[in-house]
Amino acid sequence: MHILVTGGTGFLGSHLVAALLRAGHRVAIAGRDFAHVGNLLAAGATRIPLDLRDRAAVVAACAGMDAVYHVGALSAPWGPRADFVAANMDGTAAIVEGCRASRVGRLIYVSSPSVVFDGRDHVNASEAMPYPRHFTSTYAWTKKVGEDLVNASGLPFVIIRPKAIFGPGDRALLPRLLEAARRGRLPQIGDGRNLVDLSYVENVVHALMLALDSRAALGKTYFITNGEHVPLWPTIREVLQQLGIAAPRRAIPIWAALTAVGLMEARAALTHREPLLTRYTVAILVRTQTYDISAAQRDLGYMPAISVNEGIARIVYALSKAGVTRRGVRKERPYLQRHTK
Repeated sequence: MHILVTGGTGFLGSHLVAALLRAGHRVAIAGRDFAHVGNLLAAGATRIPLDLRDRAAVVAACAGMDAVYHVGALSAPWGPRADFVAANMDGTAAIVEGCRASRVGRLIYVSSPSVVFDGRDHVNASEAMPYPRHFTSTYAWTKKVGEDLVNASGLPFVIIRPKAIFGPGDRALLPRLLEAARRGRLPQIGDGRNLVDLSYVENVVHALMLALDSRAALGKTYFITNGEHVPLWPTIREVLQQLGIAAPRRAIPIWAALTAVGLMEARAALTHREPLLTRYTVAILVRTQTYDISAAQRDLGYMPAISVNEGIARIVYALSKAGVTRRGVRKERPYLQRHTK
């Protein structure tokens, strides 16, 4: 099959491209920065320089494709609303238009559990959970609108919602936490007893590959996780300890964190610089967020192969090799760059 992967230069997208190439597919990588995917291009992938805000270019990129994985998105806890709208809503609308025009056989849209997160505890939530009345971030709202566009497209589609993807090559999730901890700016928020689901990147890729062929999955939406409910703060402490980075020594109540974050966000609105924390990130760090993956197991045949413990061991090894220690990151290994997948 000839397959387009938007966001193929990013963390999840590059792992997906590698798997598709190993499976014998012809793959086109759509993205803006190809510096990290030279190995994929050498392995046979083709490059399509693409900005999701360029509607005509996005539509054209879909021409001749048998399937499209729409992985690309602006994924950040903070930023101008217009940027999220342009990338995540208008970009998805252009993908839908391009798939229609080229009669693409299947569109697989990578969304997020954040589309149903309302800032409260979610315990073993299923895909039947409704969208909230108020969204916890602009990112979550624009991804929800993306789901609406795909659902109404009339295309053969599958929507995948992976939770908290981690693994070697991550330039967003864990590196942000590690940098805050290294600088002594990561206090434990809340009582530290909240449970979360994590998703090792190769498990998510496995689900995406299954979505390419499953007939039972057409027109449906699936949560994807490791299927393990892990205590968030002990897990963070374990990773920090293995990397030789000091773990949080103090805990602050949720109300105090939200008060501080309100001031940070107010200052960020004036300076246009991303705050250290936002109300959304506080909610992510203090609330239980676990999800039911039985639908994906039933329809896709999805079974996570890499456990959280094994995934942590792999990423600690990768981060150690990259120089992520208590002293920070060596300059030649820019793990902490802002990431747009």
